[in-house]
Amino acid sequence: MNALKETGFNFPRQTAFYKGKVRDVYTIDNKYLAMVVSDRISAFDVVLPRAIPYKGQVLNLIAAKALKATEDIIPNWLIDVPDPNVSIGRICMPFKVEMVIRGYLSGHAWREYQLGKREVCGEKLPDGLSENDKLPEPIITPTTKASVGHDEDISEKEILEQGIVSKEDYTKLVKYTKALYKRGTEIAAERGLILVDTKYEFGKIEDQIYLMDEIHTPDSSRYFYADSYDSLQESGDPQRQLSKEFVRKWLIENGFQGKDGQSVPLMTDEVVQSISERYIELYEHIVGEKFDYPHSENINERVEQNIVRAINKLEDIK
Repeated sequence: MNALKETGFNFPRQTAFYKGKVRDVYTIDNKYLAMVVSDRISAFDVVLPRAIPYKGQVLNLIAAKALKATEDIIPNWLIDVPDPNVSIGRICMPFKVEMVIRGYLSGHAWREYQLGKREVCGEKLPDGLSENDKLPEPIITPTTKASVGHDEDISEKEILEQGIVSKEDYTKLVKYTKALYKRGTEIAAERGLILVDTKYEFGKIEDQIYLMDEIHTPDSSRYFYADSYDSLQESGDPQRQLSKEFVRKWLIENGFQGKDGQSVPLMTDEVVQSISERYIELYEHIVGEKFDYPHSENINERVEQNIVRAINKLEDIK
């Protein structure tokens, strides 16, 4: 199966390169980023051994559409999408926190709640909640941005005490996070979905705060189907999800949670194909359009050529 797993480009005016878990990021003129969204997949902060065909395209195009749909709330880093797997944008100085916002008790927050905790990142939770219950109000549960290893929960109080973000900027980040989540839930509702939780990353260019990275994708967000939500909650059955949680659950069921001594289970062709199909399903539901399969035998060659063309166009940007 054809997938974009690794890149090793050398572009005109390239000044740096960074390889993340999923993205290969090329710095151009110390001013712009050419972000290649590969088909690598990570879970529990571990990159899995096999890439998932079309996953990068799904994430990149969902994020591009979501950034366009929220640019009236806050300016964002994105300039161009020259290839299904590529975004070109401005370099921002990132804040060293990720702003996670949750409208429902799911995922990590539910796992903490099950352990008896009634406070997550300084946000208090009432007793008597069940998994996937809607919270009285959305809560913001930030995490640190770790260069290596796991991100860690952190409270607003700790962020301000440690000087990670100034009080003035953090107040703005909270405002933007709530407004973006509200918009995301409205768009999701139009597609028959519930935006359960999501995360946002922000940065600065001079004194202006920008929205960075991807937003409202199945890797950064969790979605439920709206039409079955109430009946499944009443019966106590698992929610039908549109998120990467299905990958995490498959790993957990096969004895892997990223802990020392654990091995990633065998990813057969059938497993890879099923994950790919789920990502395409996610795209079609979240965007409301049929997925457009690219017809290119050599993905790396296509990506490289499209980035070179985009870099040449950057000269026209003031």
